[in-house]
Amino acid sequence: MNLLFDSFWRAVLDCFRPRVMLLSLAPLLLIALLSVTLGSLYWETSLAWVRATLEASSVISGVSSWMQAMGLGGITAFLAPLIVIVAVMPVVVMLSLLSVALLMTPALTALVAARRFPGLVRKEGGSLLLGLGWSLLSAGLALLALLVSIPLWLIPPLILVLPPLIWGWLTYRVMAFDALATHASGEERRELFRRHRLSLLGIGVFCGYLGAAPSVIWASGVLFAAAFVVLVPLGIWLYTWVFALSSLWFAHYCLQALQTLRQEREVDKPPTDEPWADVTLSEPEALPSTHEPKPHLPTVT
Repeated sequence: MNLLFDSFWRAVLDCFRPRVMLLSLAPLLLIALLSVTLGSLYWETSLAWVRATLEASSVISGVSSWMQAMGLGGITAFLAPLIVIVAVMPVVVMLSLLSVALLMTPALTALVAARRFPGLVRKEGGSLLLGLGWSLLSAGLALLALLVSIPLWLIPPLILVLPPLIWGWLTYRVMAFDALATHASGEERRELFRRHRLSLLGIGVFCGYLGAAPSVIWASGVLFAAAFVVLVPLGIWLYTWVFALSSLWFAHYCLQALQTLRQEREVDKPPTDEPWADVTLSEPEALPSTHEPKPHLPTVT
């Protein structure tokens, strides 16, 4: 627990460093460009399709008629953009996570290593290609889990548990791997995952709940259309900042755990033999005898 909280406060302080704040803008620009491109291509089409689906629903039509009778506006005009944004939000979050993992995590891990662990040996246990494959596989599994679990979200307690748990698992898989990719060997990474799985998952789940905070900003962007252009990029940046925080948290935690693991193995290593034990003594060379053999004298009878 000491390692968990110590790494958290160090990560929070690092998040406000100017270098980290500047690094968080790179994924923001990428996500903003992607959001504008997808929005210009598919926003109107998606909105029209959702509106048509809602109007075809008898339940929604009944609720809309009742609200109009009460003097309130149609529910379709409010629900359609909200549904589109909620549907797109998981994709934006996943792309934010992957962009942070690819653009920010190596730089943030190098920053933590240079400041706290300059003597930690780099064993290069994870290549860039392996890390990308690991991230894509983890993201695909998380997206599949989200799709499968959607019917369970109708149960009130589960909607507060399942999505953050899935996002936490994804964050733990991606961030922990990237934090250890440069310094740990494959065997050390697997050992650390085995030892600290619950703590790493807890960090991921906590960051998953933090990632739900920008959803309020997204909803505000729907309610206040005039501020939509400002609030949506702000929400994306907050997603990126939360992922940067999780990246720093995983870097501090994993590198400290790796250093502790190596120190334990160094202590548990069996003592080496004495330096002279490995020296093999050769047989002494035969020295010439200094004593001449006595001559054989004949016996006198």
